[in-house]
Amino acid sequence: MDNRTNLDDYLAELGISEADESVTPPPMPDASDSAPVQEAADTDARGTLERFLRGLIARIDPELSVTVREVDDALEAEISGENAARLAGRDGRTLGAIEVIAYTVLSKQEGRGDTRVRVDIGGFRKRQADTLSKLAERLAIGVAKSGEPHELQPMPAAERRVIHIALKEHPDVMSESVGEGASRRLVIKPRHG
Repeated sequence: MDNRTNLDDYLAELGISEADESVTPPPMPDASDSAPVQEAADTDARGTLERFLRGLIARIDPELSVTVREVDDALEAEISGENAARLAGRDGRTLGAIEVIAYTVLSKQEGRGDTRVRVDIGGFRKRQADTLSKLAERLAIGVAKSGEPHELQPMPAAERRVIHIALKEHPDVMSESVGEGASRRLVIKPRHG
Protein backbone atom coordinates (compact mmCIF):
# COMPACT_ATOMS: atom_id res chain seq x y z
CA MET A 1 0.00 0.00 0.00
CA ASP A 2 1.25 3.49 -0.83
CA ASN A 3 1.67 5.69 2.27
CA ARG A 4 1.92 9.09 0.56
CA THR A 5 -0.46 11.59 2.13
CA ASN A 6 0.56 14.82 0.47
CA LEU A 7 -0.97 16.09 -2.75
CA ASP A 8 2.45 17.49 -3.68
CA ASP A 9 3.77 13.92 -4.03
CA TYR A 10 1.01 13.06 -6.49
CA LEU A 11 1.47 16.25 -8.49
CA ALA A 12 5.27 15.92 -8.54
CA GLU A 13 5.00 12.34 -9.73
CA LEU A 14 2.78 13.53 -12.57
CA GLY A 15 5.19 16.37 -13.32
CA ILE A 16 2.46 18.95 -12.77
CA SER A 17 3.77 21.04 -9.90
CA GLU A 18 6.54 21.39 -7.41
CA ALA A 19 5.79 21.20 -3.69
CA ASP A 20 4.00 24.20 -2.26
CA GLU A 21 5.24 24.58 1.31
CA SER A 22 2.55 27.15 2.19
CA VAL A 23 -0.18 24.50 2.41
CA THR A 24 0.09 21.72 4.95
CA PRO A 25 -2.18 18.69 4.69
CA PRO A 26 -4.44 17.93 7.66
CA PRO A 27 -2.94 15.51 10.21
CA MET A 28 -3.40 11.77 9.74
CA PRO A 29 -6.10 10.16 11.91
CA ASP A 30 -4.88 8.49 15.10
CA ALA A 31 -4.24 4.80 14.44
CA SER A 32 -5.00 3.91 18.06
CA ASP A 33 -8.72 4.18 17.37
CA SER A 34 -10.59 1.24 18.88
CA ALA A 35 -13.25 1.09 16.13
CA PRO A 36 -14.02 -2.26 14.45
CA VAL A 37 -11.77 -3.15 11.50
CA GLN A 38 -14.34 -2.53 8.72
CA GLU A 39 -15.48 0.76 10.25
CA ALA A 40 -11.86 1.84 10.64
CA ALA A 41 -11.21 1.02 6.97
CA ASP A 42 -14.25 3.09 5.94
CA THR A 43 -13.09 5.96 8.15
CA ASP A 44 -9.58 5.76 6.67
CA ALA A 45 -11.03 5.85 3.16
CA ARG A 46 -13.19 8.82 4.07
CA GLY A 47 -10.22 10.56 5.68
CA THR A 48 -8.01 9.89 2.65
CA LEU A 49 -10.62 11.32 0.30
CA GLU A 50 -11.18 14.35 2.52
CA ARG A 51 -7.42 15.05 2.87
CA PHE A 52 -6.91 14.76 -0.89
CA LEU A 53 -9.79 17.11 -1.74
CA ARG A 54 -8.80 19.63 0.96
CA GLY A 55 -5.24 19.68 -0.39
CA LEU A 56 -6.52 20.18 -3.93
CA ILE A 57 -8.93 23.01 -3.19
CA ALA A 58 -6.47 24.74 -0.86
CA ARG A 59 -4.33 25.35 -3.95
CA ILE A 60 -7.26 26.51 -6.07
CA ASP A 61 -9.36 28.58 -3.65
CA PRO A 62 -8.70 28.43 0.11
CA GLU A 63 -12.18 29.86 0.74
CA LEU A 64 -13.83 26.62 -0.43
CA SER A 65 -14.75 23.88 2.03
CA VAL A 66 -15.09 20.10 1.75
CA THR A 67 -17.47 17.72 3.49
CA VAL A 68 -17.23 13.96 2.97
CA ARG A 69 -19.83 11.49 4.16
CA GLU A 70 -20.49 7.81 3.73
CA VAL A 71 -23.72 6.95 1.93
CA ASP A 72 -24.58 3.30 1.30
CA ASP A 73 -21.71 1.85 -0.75
CA ALA A 74 -20.16 5.21 -1.68
CA LEU A 75 -18.31 8.21 -0.35
CA GLU A 76 -19.96 11.50 -1.25
CA ALA A 77 -17.98 14.72 -1.16
CA GLU A 78 -19.40 18.22 -1.40
CA ILE A 79 -17.15 21.15 -2.22
CA SER A 80 -18.86 24.40 -1.34
CA GLY A 81 -18.16 28.08 -1.06
CA GLU A 82 -18.88 31.35 -2.77
CA ASN A 83 -16.98 30.54 -5.99
CA ALA A 84 -17.43 26.75 -5.94
CA ALA A 85 -19.66 26.57 -9.01
CA ARG A 86 -16.85 27.88 -11.22
CA LEU A 87 -14.68 24.92 -10.20
CA ALA A 88 -17.12 22.47 -11.79
CA GLY A 89 -15.95 23.61 -15.21
CA ARG A 90 -17.75 23.62 -18.51
CA ASP A 91 -20.46 20.94 -18.56
CA GLY A 92 -18.99 19.56 -15.32
CA ARG A 93 -15.83 18.35 -17.05
CA THR A 94 -13.48 19.58 -14.31
CA LEU A 95 -15.80 18.07 -11.72
CA GLY A 96 -15.69 14.75 -13.57
CA ALA A 97 -11.89 14.86 -13.70
CA ILE A 98 -11.66 15.64 -9.98
CA GLU A 99 -13.99 12.71 -9.28
CA VAL A 100 -11.84 10.31 -11.36
CA ILE A 101 -8.62 11.47 -9.70
CA ALA A 102 -10.21 11.25 -6.23
CA TYR A 103 -11.33 7.66 -6.95
CA THR A 104 -7.84 6.80 -8.22
CA VAL A 105 -6.17 8.25 -5.11
CA LEU A 106 -8.57 6.32 -2.87
CA SER A 107 -8.06 3.13 -4.83
CA LYS A 108 -4.25 3.35 -4.86
CA GLN A 109 -3.69 4.68 -1.34
CA GLU A 110 -6.33 2.70 0.53
CA GLY A 111 -6.77 -0.26 -1.83
CA ARG A 112 -10.46 0.67 -2.02
CA GLY A 113 -11.29 0.18 -5.69
CA ASP A 114 -14.69 -1.19 -4.62
CA THR A 115 -15.81 2.13 -3.11
CA ARG A 116 -17.72 4.50 -5.37
CA VAL A 117 -16.78 8.16 -5.14
CA ARG A 118 -19.23 10.94 -5.95
CA VAL A 119 -18.15 14.56 -5.84
CA ASP A 120 -20.43 17.59 -6.14
CA ILE A 121 -19.20 21.13 -6.46
CA GLY A 122 -21.48 24.03 -5.61
CA GLY A 123 -24.60 21.90 -6.15
CA PHE A 124 -23.73 21.22 -9.83
CA ARG A 125 -24.74 17.53 -9.70
CA LYS A 126 -28.05 18.34 -7.99
CA ARG A 127 -28.92 20.97 -10.60
CA GLN A 128 -27.90 18.56 -13.35
CA ALA A 129 -30.10 15.81 -11.86
CA ASP A 130 -33.06 18.22 -11.66
CA THR A 131 -32.55 19.21 -15.31
CA LEU A 132 -32.32 15.56 -16.41
CA SER A 133 -35.46 14.66 -14.43
CA LYS A 134 -37.40 17.47 -16.14
CA LEU A 135 -36.05 16.37 -19.53
CA ALA A 136 -37.14 12.79 -18.79
CA GLU A 137 -40.66 13.95 -17.96
CA ARG A 138 -40.93 16.07 -21.14
CA LEU A 139 -39.67 13.19 -23.28
CA ALA A 140 -42.01 10.75 -21.53
CA ILE A 141 -45.00 12.93 -22.44
CA GLY A 142 -43.86 13.04 -26.08
CA VAL A 143 -43.28 9.27 -26.26
CA ALA A 144 -46.65 8.56 -24.60
CA LYS A 145 -48.43 10.80 -27.13
CA SER A 146 -46.61 9.56 -30.24
CA GLY A 147 -46.26 5.91 -29.26
CA GLU A 148 -42.75 6.03 -30.77
CA PRO A 149 -39.55 5.39 -28.79
CA HIS A 150 -37.06 8.22 -28.29
CA GLU A 151 -33.32 7.49 -28.24
CA LEU A 152 -31.04 9.94 -26.43
CA GLN A 153 -27.41 10.70 -27.23
CA PRO A 154 -24.76 8.60 -25.44
CA MET A 155 -24.34 9.70 -21.84
CA PRO A 156 -22.47 8.63 -18.72
CA ALA A 157 -23.96 5.98 -16.46
CA ALA A 158 -24.72 8.47 -13.67
CA GLU A 159 -26.86 10.58 -16.03
CA ARG A 160 -28.66 7.53 -17.45
CA ARG A 161 -29.37 6.43 -13.88
CA VAL A 162 -31.06 9.76 -13.06
CA ILE A 163 -33.41 9.33 -16.03
CA HIS A 164 -34.10 5.66 -15.22
CA ILE A 165 -35.05 6.64 -11.66
CA ALA A 166 -37.22 9.55 -12.87
CA LEU A 167 -39.19 7.22 -15.17
CA LYS A 168 -39.20 4.09 -13.00
CA GLU A 169 -42.79 4.53 -11.83
CA HIS A 170 -44.10 6.32 -14.93
CA PRO A 171 -47.37 4.66 -16.01
CA ASP A 172 -47.00 5.22 -19.77
CA VAL A 173 -43.30 4.81 -20.60
CA MET A 174 -40.21 2.85 -19.60
CA SER A 175 -36.50 3.36 -20.14
CA GLU A 176 -33.63 1.07 -21.01
CA SER A 177 -29.95 1.45 -21.74
CA VAL A 178 -28.61 0.12 -25.04
CA GLY A 179 -25.19 -0.02 -26.64
CA GLU A 180 -21.75 -0.65 -25.22
CA GLY A 181 -19.07 1.41 -23.51
CA ALA A 182 -18.89 5.12 -24.30
CA SER A 183 -21.69 4.82 -26.86
CA ARG A 184 -24.18 3.45 -24.30
CA ARG A 185 -27.37 5.48 -24.47
CA LEU A 186 -30.87 5.52 -23.11
CA VAL A 187 -34.09 4.74 -24.96
CA ILE A 188 -37.49 5.87 -23.67
CA LYS A 189 -40.32 3.78 -25.10
CA PRO A 190 -44.01 3.20 -24.53
CA ARG A 191 -44.85 0.80 -21.73
CA HIS A 192 -46.78 -2.10 -23.23
CA GLY A 193 -49.32 -3.94 -21.13
